[in-house]
Amino acid sequence: MKIAADRILGIALIGLATLAAFNASQFEVMFSYEPVGPKAFPILLATILAGLSLALVFRPGENGEWPDKHVVLRLLAVLAVLLVYAMLFTRLGFMITTFFAVLFLARLFEATWQKALVAGVLMSVGSYYLFTLGLGISLPTGLWLPKFN
Repeated sequence: MKIAADRILGIALIGLATLAAFNASQFEVMFSYEPVGPKAFPILLATILAGLSLALVFRPGENGEWPDKHVVLRLLAVLAVLLVYAMLFTRLGFMITTFFAVLFLARLFEATWQKALVAGVLMSVGSYYLFTLGLGISLPTGLWLPKFN
């Protein structure tokens, strides 16, 4: 049963890819501002995810054992941080939620407080300006903060 973990994960990821592709195919936009529309990128990512997941199912790795309890708890903590990030994203804004998410994830992977704080500040501020100024994507600033442009 060494390779069961890889195959189960591969099947679960194929299900996730199918769900993502289905949801992306349901996008309805009144006008198109790009040649392929907003459906193309999520469907492409879902296709790549499905293809890589098939590789896990048919060619699992050599060490496909289930992770020990410590690794599972760490993975569940990452999932919890990302769920809280998604729930607070529009309320607190991109910069604050990204700062705390990076801070907690860095600490979770044993960074010092100083390194985690620096990473949180650099990632939140840097990615905010990359998305807003570099890519022209509007990000939420939160219900309590004015826009930073």
